[in-house]
Amino acid sequence: MSAMIWPGTLVTLLGLATLVWCVSTVARARKKGLEPEAMKALLQRMVAVNLIALFLSVIGLMMVVVGILLG
Repeated sequence: MSAMIWPGTLVTLLGLATLVWCVSTVARARKKGLEPEAMKALLQRMVAVNLIALFLSVIGLMMVVVGILLG
């Protein structure tokens, strides 16, 4: 099952890259000094994207672990 390790690694890296993107987007928004309503809307969108990124990272890590255990 070593065929699960590399796809799992790619899924994990995709999740991590999305997390970094979320953090940088919010940091840029804070530097701009957005109005409270605009900041709230942005943060609500980023929470959803952040949860998806965390889910991708967890699924990817599970794939790697299963690939290692079965391989």
